[in-house]
Amino acid sequence: MSLLVISSAHAHAQALAPSELHLTSSNQETKKDAVRAITKEPAPVITKKSAQVMTKKPVQAIAKESMRAFATEPVRPIERQSSSKTAQPITHYSYRTPVGKKESVPVITHYYPKQIVYPFAKIDRHIDHKMMQAATIAQERAHAHSRSMCWHYVKEALLASGVIDSRPKSELAKDAAQDLVSNYGFKRLSMSDPFAAPVGSVLVYGANRAAGHVEIRTRDGFVSDFNSKTPSHRPLLGVYAKL
Repeated sequence: MSLLVISSAHAHAQALAPSELHLTSSNQETKKDAVRAITKEPAPVITKKSAQVMTKKPVQAIAKESMRAFATEPVRPIERQSSSKTAQPITHYSYRTPVGKKESVPVITHYYPKQIVYPFAKIDRHIDHKMMQAATIAQERAHAHSRSMCWHYVKEALLASGVIDSRPKSELAKDAAQDLVSNYGFKRLSMSDPFAAPVGSVLVYGANRAAGHVEIRTRDGFVSDFNSKTPSHRPLLGVYAKL
């Protein structure tokens, strides 16, 4: 009887107990859930979301801000510096000669279709040939502008060429005619046009309250202490030469 009771009790216990405990399956599901928590869930947070934050958002922010800066700020044209002072034209060009002297020449700023042509001087074989040499010496020593020493430079040219053998003592240019005629054998030529004077002849000009002017005729102009294409505007006293 006791054995029958124990066996029936064992059979009843087996009937009540579950056939399998499924320990392995529950452990596997726990492990799978843990793996999913470790792998799948953190991955979007760490990789995808951070990648979006680190890559996409800053690029969009820089691009949008730069586009806004270009869109909102208008293009500013380059401002040119406006000169309040009017530029003054250059009338003379200054330079230094090989010997170190400072000279200047006028700057031509206008074009004249009809060029003014001055007549060339003629050579008179009746006057002393040394006077033509005096004209050449005067041209070599002349300046671009007057230094108010016309008679001094003419004296030096006449003396250097051998036309005269001593220096004239007169100081004023308007007194040169009387000095040359009285002391050095010059003759007055029969002409009143300065352009008609022969090469080498001496032209003397008067002045009421000034020293006057004296110059030598060259082939293409007139020379004293400076070169000029035109004669003096003063009244002409006479044209003189040594025959």
